[in-house]
Amino acid sequence: MADTRRNQGHLGIDTNVLVAYLDAGHPSHKETEFLAQRGVALNPTVIHEAYHTLVFKMKWAAEEASRTLVAACTDEDNLFINQTLRRVRAGLKIGAEHHELGGRDALILGNLLIGKVGELITFDKELLALGKIKFGRSAITIRRP
Repeated sequence: MADTRRNQGHLGIDTNVLVAYLDAGHPSHKETEFLAQRGVALNPTVIHEAYHTLVFKMKWAAEEASRTLVAACTDEDNLFINQTLRRVRAGLKIGAEHHELGGRDALILGNLLIGKVGELITFDKELLALGKIKFGRSAITIRRP
């Protein structure tokens, strides 16, 4: 199990931030370049949403997207947080409390909150409008990059 104190140093990133960082041609790429110097927290939902966006919207080759995302997941500076039943339940509770969120955004938040990641960066207006979410003894601040 990951050392949850260590997780506070990782920055949770939403799918739209990961895609902007990975794709140099993305309009928001410059805003995400600082991530090269920062450990980030990733989870299966973000990785698979990023794969979909890179392949079907950004027109990357599937193999390139797969290789790049596996490298991000296995980078020793990054934290990969597995989804567990506890984290899924947290995401469902968050979704029920915050009706404006989609199910995947609620799942991402549940994953990060139970994983003790204290900050999420995103371009998503619904997430940004929340500013901060508390769940149990955990809290996460949500901001733009």
